[in-house]
Amino acid sequence: MKILVCISNVPDTTSKINFTDGDTKFDTNGVQFVINPNDEFGLTRAMWFKEKQGASVHVVTVGGTSTEPTIRKALAIGADEAIRVNAEPTDGFFVAEQLADVVKNGGYDLVIAGRESIDYNGGMVPGILATLLDMNFVNTCISLEVDGTNATAMREIDGGKEKIATSLPLVIGGQKGLVEESDLRIPNMRGIMMARKKTLNVIEPVAAQKATEDIKFEKPAARGAVKLVDNVDDLINLLHNEAKAI
Repeated sequence: MKILVCISNVPDTTSKINFTDGDTKFDTNGVQFVINPNDEFGLTRAMWFKEKQGASVHVVTVGGTSTEPTIRKALAIGADEAIRVNAEPTDGFFVAEQLADVVKNGGYDLVIAGRESIDYNGGMVPGILATLLDMNFVNTCISLEVDGTNATAMREIDGGKEKIATSLPLVIGGQKGLVEESDLRIPNMRGIMMARKKTLNVIEPVAAQKATEDIKFEKPAARGAVKLVDNVDDLINLLHNEAKAI
C-alpha cells in the first residue's frame, strides 16, 4: 500500500498573531510553525500502517522554502519521502489541484489529509481533492483499518459516530481520534539524522485556478472588563439586563 499524507505548515497555537500592510498580510516574524495537528494524527496513523502492514509513506506540502523544516520533521518521524510543491497555499481549490496532480503522478492507494487546518479552518481541501481524483472519501474520520483493498472507517457525525465500509483508492479527512494524542511521535536523534538523507522532491505547481482571495484580516474584538458578583440576584440581573442571555 502506498500512502500520501498531506501536511499543512501552520502557526503554533501559542504564537502571537499580527498582521501587516494594512491587515492584508500575516506577519510571520517570531512565529513558530508546526505540522497541522489534524495532519499529525494522520501521519501517525500512516506510520502504523507502515510498521504493521509494510506500507510506504510519502508526505506532501504546498509552500515555499520556509515550510521545509516542517516537512523534514515528518521525515524524521518516519515518512519515507517528501514532496514540496513550490507555491504559496493561498486558496483551498488551488491547493487541492496541486495535491491532485501529485496523487495522479504518484499512484497512491490512500491519501490522508487533516479535515481542516488550524489557521484558515476552511475544511474544503480533502473533499475537493477526492472529487478531482474521483476517489472514495470519508471526512471527520476517527478510525481507519485497511485489509487489502477494503477499508473500514469510523467518522463523527452530529450526535454520534458512523461506521463505513469502503475501498481503496481512498481519501480521508482525519482528526483527533484517528490516533490518540498519547500516540503522537516526537522525532528522536536517529530519526532526525536519517531525515537528512531522505529525498525531498521540490516540484513546480501546475496551472490551477485560485477561486478565492483574502482581502483583509481582522482580529477578534478585545474582551470587555470582567464584573465580579457575590450573590445570585446580582448575577441574574446582569445576565438578564446587560448580557441579554436570559
